Amino acid sequence: MYQEESIYKRYQRGFTLDSELTEPAYWLAFGRGRMLVTPDGLHLPCHKSLEELGITPVRTQYLGILEGKHCFSAELSPDTEALEGTEYLDLMSAYSVLDEDIYLLAGKATQIVTWDQTHQYCGRCSHETEYIPGERGKKCPVCGFMSYPRLSPATITAVIKNKQILLSQYAAFRGRGMHTIIAGFVEPGETLEECIHREVFEEVGVRVKNLKYLKSQSWPFPNSLMMGFLAEYDSGEIKVDETEIANADWFDLDNLPEIPPPLSIARRIIDWVVDTYS
Repeated sequence: MYQEESIYKRYQRGFTLDSELTEPAYWLAFGRGRMLVTPDGLHLPCHKSLEELGITPVRTQYLGILEGKHCFSAELSPDTEALEGTEYLDLMSAYSVLDEDIYLLAGKATQIVTWDQTHQYCGRCSHETEYIPGERGKKCPVCGFMSYPRLSPATITAVIKNKQILLSQYAAFRGRGMHTIIAGFVEPGETLEECIHREVFEEVGVRVKNLKYLKSQSWPFPNSLMMGFLAEYDSGEIKVDETEIANADWFDLDNLPEIPPPLSIARRIIDWVVDTYS
């Protein structure tokens, strides 16, 4: 559907550093949801430890090898200030700074940081957890309960009718102009296809057919996996739910309203539809 960089071109995942760190490593460090970046190279701090920058992390996680160097993610205290030669960026803003594949790795890193932070203790018996060797997981040494980083699957669908696309404006964007395609989380017991039919009908009141899978995208805000589809209009008139959706309409492909920014799968699907069906 569209070209996308893979993080595995320059990165090899890993779970445990088997020896003492003797050379500078890359650090993907996050404080208050913001990422610490530098103005040069990969825009990632490269040091044997963050202490060389005067920063003491709350906890760190080994990620593997990036361009021949070890790399780590790190949780920083909320009051950690960016020192000379570094700055904080929220992850969405970092998209315009980082290479595409490094941005994808940053998305992976922030999810691991959040998972580690929220799984220090067992959710079943509250005992302190331990890392599972060779895996990205934790296990309770008392009751044996295991936990892994959580992903929340969601579908996002472009609905087309002739040479028009169905775009809606979420209530959260009311007054800001931005319109997008229909998205929603997969519920327990649902297939992806069932989720699409339900979400489209619940949000805008129309039925769809001929679903076609397009592409997926990790969406670390905070932990979604977005699966993109194309669907054809089948029947029904637009009637928004007035809770999640402020308004919706059919738009000509050569006359679209404000749409999401380029980093999102929503924008990439919309661009693909315009290129394919115009």
